[in-house]
Amino acid sequence: MSESTLHILNRGPNQPQLLQHLLDALSEGDEILLIEDGVYWASEHLAKRFQSFRPKVLGADAEARGLKALCGEKITDADFVDLCVQHQRSVSWC
Repeated sequence: MSESTLHILNRGPNQPQLLQHLLDALSEGDEILLIEDGVYWASEHLAKRFQSFRPKVLGADAEARGLKALCGEKITDADFVDLCVQHQRSVSWC
């Protein structure tokens, strides 16, 4: 298990300050996971906000919202569990 943090964002672009707080809190080795309405941040016109961090996107949530072209790695529910195990901490940004 690494010393890093998994940052989980479930809020959409209607709360841009939340994403900025998340980005300000990132450290080297941290990862971002977009779930629920947070997957909208991975759409091409919004993803530039992530700069060098490439977010992971819960595939089932993206598909449920009809999102196909995403800037981020689509993962499964099982991958979500693996991410939680790989990181010492997880922070939910809601």
